[in-house]
Amino acid sequence: MDVLREKGHPPLRAILVFSVLSTAFHYWHMVLQPRAYPPVEGLNETVGQVGVAVAWVVFTVIAVFGYRAYLQGRYRRALVLLLVYSLSGVATAGHFLLGVSGLPGGWMVPLWGDVVAALALWAFVVWAWSVLNRASVAERVSTQH
Repeated sequence: MDVLREKGHPPLRAILVFSVLSTAFHYWHMVLQPRAYPPVEGLNETVGQVGVAVAWVVFTVIAVFGYRAYLQGRYRRALVLLLVYSLSGVATAGHFLLGVSGLPGGWMVPLWGDVVAALALWAFVVWAWSVLNRASVAERVSTQH
């Protein structure tokens, strides 16, 4: 899959760097300043802080495993892991559903960054999966003749 390695690696690296930085700012702001965000009814603040910190670490580890699998040419595994990681940005969209009334304007940037990074990662995964499918079909056709 030279196409995935040559054309896919640079944009994937850029998307992941952007996403990890964006989610780091956002998630850690939620840990350090939980009262800047609307409370979740029935969830203790400390439990929420710990949950957010753990979620960021788990999501980031999944991103690293996905990226490593991609570099090793284990593309299907990589793409599944990257889709799971993208949930870190999709979850951010929940803020827009719950409201972010007390959040300073500057902190909206990482929130939007998380969502944009998730969408970019989805677009990348769709592109990479289509490349894999074309190669798979081509291999099957060439072995049938």
